Amino acid sequence: MGKSARSLHFNVFIRGSGHHAGAWKHPSSDPKSDLSLDYYAGLAAIAERGLFDSLFTADNYSGTGRRLEPFTLLSALAGLTKHVGFIATVSTTYNDPFHVARKFASLDHLSNGRAAWNIVTGHSAADAANFGRSEHPEPTKRYDIGDEFVEVTKQLWDSWEEDALVYDREADVALDSSKIYEVDFKGNYFNVKGPLNIARPPQGYPVLVQAGSSESGKELAAKTAEVIFTAQQTIGAAQEFYTDVKSRLAKYGRTPDQLLIMPGLSPIVADTEAEARELEAYLDSLVDTKRSLQRLSNYFTVDLNDYPLDALVPVEKSKPFGSLNTGITSRHEVVIDAARRDRMTIRQFLSRSYAGHGHVSFTGSVLQTADFIEKWFSERGADGFNILPPVFPSGLDTFVDKVIPELQNRGLFRTAYEGTTLRENLGLARPENRNKRIWALRREAN
Repeated sequence: MGKSARSLHFNVFIRGSGHHAGAWKHPSSDPKSDLSLDYYAGLAAIAERGLFDSLFTADNYSGTGRRLEPFTLLSALAGLTKHVGFIATVSTTYNDPFHVARKFASLDHLSNGRAAWNIVTGHSAADAANFGRSEHPEPTKRYDIGDEFVEVTKQLWDSWEEDALVYDREADVALDSSKIYEVDFKGNYFNVKGPLNIARPPQGYPVLVQAGSSESGKELAAKTAEVIFTAQQTIGAAQEFYTDVKSRLAKYGRTPDQLLIMPGLSPIVADTEAEARELEAYLDSLVDTKRSLQRLSNYFTVDLNDYPLDALVPVEKSKPFGSLNTGITSRHEVVIDAARRDRMTIRQFLSRSYAGHGHVSFTGSVLQTADFIEKWFSERGADGFNILPPVFPSGLDTFVDKVIPELQNRGLFRTAYEGTTLRENLGLARPENRNKRIWALRREAN
């Protein structure tokens, strides 16, 4: 196959010992290393060896899970890598735009243009309690806040022209203050004077990523995002989502190639399908079935432990979409829809939940995995994938050393990085400085 007009993109989602529920009990994992820089540096090195675009860290502000703060971790990894990008999850509900603009600008400078922001609006009411808030805003309000938050953050990044730093020793001029602007933003939720106290990021803006699949999430993605992480478990659902979101871009003056759609994929891969099935069965055996069914029962009005494992999933007993008030609410619809489409048994439903926690999982040989990826890509269900290896580091090693070469042989994936910044590698344009244009018009008027 010749070189495709489109090229796949890959991100690796780093998460403790891996994404399978039994990962931490697998003998090849090292669960005690999940707070170690050396551990994450090793994963970043594997991703870079595989020519991955980026490495992604999820985050929330409540619960008992061990989770490093993203900016601290990714800033450290930036100094240990040269090409791979870094996507940090930051909430617009429990932060302030000035802090976020400054932190991402700093990460983009330290990494020489490899930073990206996964924009989320908040996780649960428990987050609110940790910030002294009386309540967790309902979804519509959270997205309104998020929309305004992103806008003021962009204006802060645009508060410096690229050539504002002069450093002319002979003229004794370090900084041209006429090229630094107060934004004077006044909105419904934020009032920010500016300017930012750090120069515009090397990429203009860090790449903007969004992970919601709700109606509000899709609209925010169409208006703002340049990459969207999503969770579909069938190619039909993926194609519907892909077409829906891409069709919304025109109203915001955007074209389909300005947004990359990357579903989550948890691949359990081996040289043969039989070996992959054996690995899957072993990982599944490490998980407490009863406890997992109790967790999945949160999607239903009944307890799944009361049903035989080989019975069909009682989708008619699922809770109404939007009724869950914690977690990623759109994931509820994705999970139940997949069970309905594929007429899953509870055993199959359980196994799917072990591997990808709402994302599609695939178990098979190297060639079968490459076929799966190529099908979703060529039939417009994805522009690439957010890879969720079942176990770290072995699952990522296998994907990089075996699946990536097969995709390269098919002309679907790069053989070298195209650029030096994350934007360049993703094929995304560098945004113009909007404040520069606004202030030029004001100077002309005066």
